[in-house]
Amino acid sequence: MITQMGRFRRDPLGFIEDFSRRHPAGVFRLPWGSWCVGDTDLARVVLRSAEFNSGLSPFFGTLLPSRSAQVGLGRAERDTLQAGMPQYRAAVAREVDGLPAASQWPEAAVGLVYRSLSDLLLHPDAPPGFRRLLEQAVHGGLMARRPTVRQRAAVEVLRNRLRPALIEQVGERRKETVRTGGPRDVLDSVLDACPKELTDEAVTSLYLLLFRSLVGVTGYSVAWSVLLAALHHTPRAPWPWPADRVVREAARHRPVVWMVGRAVPRPMEFAGHPFETGTVLSVSPYLLHHDEHHWNRPEVFRPERWDEPGGRGFYLPYSAGPFVCAGASLAHDLITEAVSALTADSHLTVTGGDTRPIVTDSTTPRPFTLHRTPRTPRRPPARKKVNTP
Repeated sequence: MITQMGRFRRDPLGFIEDFSRRHPAGVFRLPWGSWCVGDTDLARVVLRSAEFNSGLSPFFGTLLPSRSAQVGLGRAERDTLQAGMPQYRAAVAREVDGLPAASQWPEAAVGLVYRSLSDLLLHPDAPPGFRRLLEQAVHGGLMARRPTVRQRAAVEVLRNRLRPALIEQVGERRKETVRTGGPRDVLDSVLDACPKELTDEAVTSLYLLLFRSLVGVTGYSVAWSVLLAALHHTPRAPWPWPADRVVREAARHRPVVWMVGRAVPRPMEFAGHPFETGTVLSVSPYLLHHDEHHWNRPEVFRPERWDEPGGRGFYLPYSAGPFVCAGASLAHDLITEAVSALTADSHLTVTGGDTRPIVTDSTTPRPFTLHRTPRTPRRPPARKKVNTP
């Protein structure tokens, strides 16, 4: 007999979609005890109303002392990365050119995004040993969503080396004299935006939180975009959709952030259920993106829907309302630039692709192989004629 959790692990998104259909009241309790808001209109209330969105953003938690400090840090990171977009665009094109004809994804996507962002995450003049340590952490499993036992041990070793090194780097930067110009990298932007009384340890935690979110969410979103588009068009033919539309549809069809939550602010009844203060009501972007009452054929991956009038519902790949991600539009641009570079003058095909995700705190693709071949094979150089006497 297969348990409910067994069904969930086998097909997580299919399970929660079926569970939602069997509980039409709009708010239902999941097998593991948490509450989920499956109705689109009720979800809008939870994510957008002032009552459910006062206090601190769940993303930063209590790492920062006030909502204004959270907003300031989010904007500072966004502005630093936005200013570096030309640098990222050139870097991602170079990194794509260096990919082998066949690469293992989604790990390759995370590595591609990291290398393309590396100088924005940590400027080139930062200590080389620390930069190497950060790269080792990325490739050593820091971004893994379901690490093996061996990976968990390796990740723990890397964390134990990375965190003290980063704390030391934060302390050294705080000792620097006033620099000219703006932030050199994301770490500078974190230091500039954080209250001065924040400890080096707290600043380190914030940087690592932003680092993992930026590299992980962007990398896995690139992987979903490539996988879904490759599975839904004629092999060895150019994609019939612009990269922007592919990215939007992939974020609808398989959002990396699959659950966001808001705490109940006071004892109250919501959708016919009594809730105590602090109970978390979760909203699933995946469920809302597949609501057949608001989306036209939501079960189908159709990038062309974004050029059609109507037929689209509540779209929230990066949450919504007062606590929406400050860098939502920037994240879309980062993903689109990577997908555009991958498809430039190339055909993309996949083997081993499976649209059922691995679900932990996010949804990530199962391993697949990406094959990238030039659209027009290069002709061998013409042989020079040799004059014989």
